[in-house]
Amino acid sequence: MAGLGLVLHPTRDVSEVVGIIERWASRHHKTLMVSEKDRHRVPASVEPVPADEVASRADALISIGGDGTMLGALRSAILDPKPVLGVHLGRLGFLVEVEPPELPEALSRLLSKDFTVESHACLACDVCGDDVVAFNDIALVRQPGSGFITATLGIDGQQYGYYRCDAVVVSTPIGSTAYSYAAGGPLISPAADVVVVTPSAPMAGISRSVVLSPGEKIRLELEPNSAAVAVEMDGLVFRDAATEGTIDISYRRNAGLVVRLDPLRYQERNQLKMSLLDLPFLPEQLRELLPEELQHHQQDRPPPC
Repeated sequence: MAGLGLVLHPTRDVSEVVGIIERWASRHHKTLMVSEKDRHRVPASVEPVPADEVASRADALISIGGDGTMLGALRSAILDPKPVLGVHLGRLGFLVEVEPPELPEALSRLLSKDFTVESHACLACDVCGDDVVAFNDIALVRQPGSGFITATLGIDGQQYGYYRCDAVVVSTPIGSTAYSYAAGGPLISPAADVVVVTPSAPMAGISRSVVLSPGEKIRLELEPNSAAVAVEMDGLVFRDAATEGTIDISYRRNAGLVVRLDPLRYQERNQLKMSLLDLPFLPEQLRELLPEELQHHQQDRPPPC
């Protein structure tokens, strides 16, 4: 672990966490790297490199933020997966594990290779000729005021049916707790190898989630009478106002590597987070329901974006 790459939340103040990592790296004579666009957010000792070289030059990545930042770190290392350690600055993240006070010990365990690696699959997508990957989901989403999406679903070259709805969400098992879940999709075990296709607010056609095997090739094709749609990859807009085209989706195993220091503790915390999702409370009210340990870590956090 000679070099570590930092992946920063795009807007939140990460100076405290970066400071902890920088002091640790100085004591252990390790090199830190960050994307050139973030050079103004880190100490001068952190080396700025081109964004597409951070993952390739680092032995491991440290994601500082929430699940969105973690997904971005995993996507950045898609060509050469590296272990990614998630440092938590979010609220109810499901991927990140380490809280800032735990960082020095976590980094030392990373250095001594005292951790396990959790492998994650991704969706490899051809969006009208452009290759993209998504670790949570890829979605066709209607633009407000533009009517409904109308798209056909093909599996292994055979037409399965069609959707007329607000959105069509194709998710991995870890993505099943995100957009797909909000649209009424099932919760899938992270240990499962499946793909879930879920419509949001269906008006006609397929109205329930479809669960497919990892070997089946999926094609979504916009019909001529469809409203303009946005294509979202892990919640980020990849293409806007599309009125035609196809998305071909395949499942790729072992595409991302997540560092786990205490898998049992991580699972217990996620179980608690899942139990809070359907409670009709505001974030500050939910905090009062958390155990004291989590309440302490959640204090003085900025509200989620």
